[in-house]
Amino acid sequence: MTNDTYAHLAECAAEAARVAHGVPAARLDGPTHCGDWDLRTLVNHWVLYTSHGLEHRALRTPLPEKLTETDFTADPGWADAYAAQLDRALALWAGPAAWEGEIDLGYAVLPAAELAGLLIKETAVHGWDVATATGQEFRVSEQAAAFVLDVVLTHADLYRQYDGFAAPVELPYDAPVFARALAASGRDPRTG
Repeated sequence: MTNDTYAHLAECAAEAARVAHGVPAARLDGPTHCGDWDLRTLVNHWVLYTSHGLEHRALRTPLPEKLTETDFTADPGWADAYAAQLDRALALWAGPAAWEGEIDLGYAVLPAAELAGLLIKETAVHGWDVATATGQEFRVSEQAAAFVLDVVLTHADLYRQYDGFAAPVELPYDAPVFARALAASGRDPRTG
């Protein structure tokens, strides 16, 4: 484990928890810029993979099917539950064992540190999606933004093969680093 990578994970998780608390219940059935996903679908995906997925990847256990079918937003306290779940997952990643070896995803095997990078990207990019859909900002440090940009650039072609990313968006050369990460993932940060 590198302390920097864990710091990015903790930073993005804290920002995700902050944004989650700003999601109005009345907007959950509203649209997002994520294809045909409404905000409820987007939030459920975000909560599932960035908190429960983060925990189960550290433990090297599959996500229980029950969790993949859960509407987390049905609980009025879902944002508090999400923040608590993020804290539990972060506690597991705070120890060196989570960062050692490889993690079998069922369809691919990745080094633990690489998978953690993908989860950081997922937390930040979908965090921005949720923030944008609810009139908020998703704020990260320049260091975390540079990390997310590197992960996006490294894995963009693979994500595009599975329709996880749209075509990259052109931005001015001097655009902020996080904006460049979003653009490389097919999102237009100027819409946020």
